[in-house]
Amino acid sequence: MVNEKADALKITKRDEDYSRWYLDIVDRAKLAEDSGIRGCMIIRPEGFALWEKIQQILDGMFKETGHTNAYFPMFIPVSYFSKEAEHVSGFAKECAVVTHHRLKVTESGEITVDPEAELGEPLVVRPTSETIIWSAYRNWIQSYRDLPILLNQWANICRWELRTRPFLRTTEFLWQEGHTAHATFDEAEAEAKQMLEVYKTLVEHYLAIPVFAGRKTENEKFPGADHTYTIEAMTQDRRAIQVGTSHHLGTTFSKAFDVTYLSAEGNQEYPFATSWGITTRLIGTLIMVHSDDQGFVCPPRIAPLQVIGVPIYRKEAEKEQVLNRFSELEEQFKSLKAFSFKVDTRDNLSPGFKFNDWELKGIPLRLEIGPRDLKNGTAVLVRRDTGEKVNVAQSELETQIKTLLDEIQANLFQKAKEFQQQNTYFVETYEEFKAGIEKKPGFYIAYFDGTPEDEEKIQEETKATGRCIPLGQTEVGKCFYTGRQTSTQVIFAKAY
Repeated sequence: MVNEKADALKITKRDEDYSRWYLDIVDRAKLAEDSGIRGCMIIRPEGFALWEKIQQILDGMFKETGHTNAYFPMFIPVSYFSKEAEHVSGFAKECAVVTHHRLKVTESGEITVDPEAELGEPLVVRPTSETIIWSAYRNWIQSYRDLPILLNQWANICRWELRTRPFLRTTEFLWQEGHTAHATFDEAEAEAKQMLEVYKTLVEHYLAIPVFAGRKTENEKFPGADHTYTIEAMTQDRRAIQVGTSHHLGTTFSKAFDVTYLSAEGNQEYPFATSWGITTRLIGTLIMVHSDDQGFVCPPRIAPLQVIGVPIYRKEAEKEQVLNRFSELEEQFKSLKAFSFKVDTRDNLSPGFKFNDWELKGIPLRLEIGPRDLKNGTAVLVRRDTGEKVNVAQSELETQIKTLLDEIQANLFQKAKEFQQQNTYFVETYEEFKAGIEKKPGFYIAYFDGTPEDEEKIQEETKATGRCIPLGQTEVGKCFYTGRQTSTQVIFAKAY
């Protein structure tokens, strides 16, 4: 047997150091690791499998709603950004810029940039793709018959962040970005809301994360957008995290790139645009919403591996019998295609170590079978969310596993929903809000009709930002900051 070091499975407790707890889970669950390049992470197979699952689900939803995939270059000429001042100002401080195209070896053997290889025009490494895509749309759109254009691309992004944390905020990250063009404002508005609903379905139905859906305040909207829609989740340290956005861009980019179309009435019109995206930040959110002091907790519908089999045996004769039974089950479950399953056949580790290892990695359900189980025709299923052990007949494994996976999914969503509700407060006055958020972070809902400058002052004084204006508001109340009557409620929170 190998030396089973307890430190390999140890993680910091949440209430001792939340940030360290998060980093420990990323590391111990082998989701990602440092690359040695500032702000960039290596996404390990376990972490990338989560992203592939998200991709698979979302890509299907995109295609069901009429979208197709394309790909645009990651290098964007600086001149493209200069066409839309508000947009570039939102990203200027985060842009990585390529200025040369060649290296050279000096006489001393050092590698250096060749000063004679300067580009005629610097290239920005893609922080987002509105500019390069609308430059292409200028050639694609001539008539109302060319509309709508419904495109998505899966790509990587570079934003030069000052403070980085794996998955949550990195210099390079993976995402998808949708970019659409429409004949009318209303069509673009319907698209922006539809895609927000797609994201909400992904996050709540598959990731089991409850969210507030709403419209961003003026301070928080996407640079260059007419308005931005968002879904906001609450992490276990009671902060907000933006997990998906959908932007109605109006005619900002069609005007900037002089894209017009001939309408059915024979007029030259500017098309309306949307863009929308989610990123690998979802994986960080998944960790912070569901995980516990034993490690990562992954909802079954998004888990690449849903059930892990751990054979229990001591003697060689027992080993053969138990492994043979697991092989039979593996074939049976594979033909069923109802859930993913594998067997831990590592021979140099004890069952106890394997239990802890798979708990740390967040596998939703563990199947244990030993010699006594073979004799009795039984098995043990262990839930990752509650730790509950369920004794079942082997003849009922298929049914019981499917039932338990559904129960785990529902329980994780309900638990997160209750936590969100318990930490969401309605406040009537600014003094009440300041006193509350200082003592207990959470979501604070208040009537608000202040200016962007008012919102900036609130952030300076409390470190809280307006996360969203929840959809479907009808009632009227007094603004907690100005005292004026308004029908607008805003959720304020400290955020990632």
